[in-house]
Amino acid sequence: MKKIGFFFIDIIVLCVLGGMFFILQNNGLVWFNMPSDKSYPIKGVDVSAHQGHIEWKILKEQGISFAFIKATEGSSWVDKHFSYNFASARDSGLYVGAYHFFSFDSSGLTQAENFIRNVQDSKLPKSLPPVVDIEFYGTKASNPPSAQSVYKELDNLLLRLEQYYGVKPIIYTTPSFYDIYLRGRYKDNPLWIRSVFFAPDSLWARLFNVYFDKDAWVFWQYNPKGILKGYRGAEKYIDLNVFNGDETDLKRWIQNNAQSSKNP
Repeated sequence: MKKIGFFFIDIIVLCVLGGMFFILQNNGLVWFNMPSDKSYPIKGVDVSAHQGHIEWKILKEQGISFAFIKATEGSSWVDKHFSYNFASARDSGLYVGAYHFFSFDSSGLTQAENFIRNVQDSKLPKSLPPVVDIEFYGTKASNPPSAQSVYKELDNLLLRLEQYYGVKPIIYTTPSFYDIYLRGRYKDNPLWIRSVFFAPDSLWARLFNVYFDKDAWVFWQYNPKGILKGYRGAEKYIDLNVFNGDETDLKRWIQNNAQSSKNP
């Protein structure tokens, strides 16, 4: 009887600990992925108007080295905080890039023009390449677009951005979207992968079939529920990311990416 009693006590303790972890995780206080500063010294954020007004110098003081800022979506939408965020993040000394949220219901060329109208071409040393964020939204996951329709518009968008900015655009995506549409394609475009439960190149990722070789990705979004000081908006969380290397690697990668666009 004592053994049975101890067994139930163990179960209760595990349930309590699990519940506490869930509450902490759901509030962004702990997370499954905690990349070490030694392995990933270059950490960054991606933001939009949802974070409200951002004090970029305060954000930088918390170990942030780079930022991707939402600029546009589809063929006409523009993030209302983009201009301020883009300029202020640069003034704070961060590496800065802008991203476009891809629409499945809009021409790739008009989407590119929307981005180009709003994001100045810059050759500053800390300028990051433009990003195309492509993932399911709304009912698209349950009613996915045809592969050919996606490729047609995405091809046009990526090519136009590369022609205008002179660099290979980064593709941000999720493992599920990557498997359906991107695997084996767009290998020359740098990959920014979302992996919120474990590192993309970990054993766990391999077990769950979301594995990416260490040299296959450049940026990794590891936490969509980060909490930092320095912003106040409707969204209390902020996306956290790392670069795959140190600052020397980042500078070299920026230069090489520009060169690869000039020499296909």
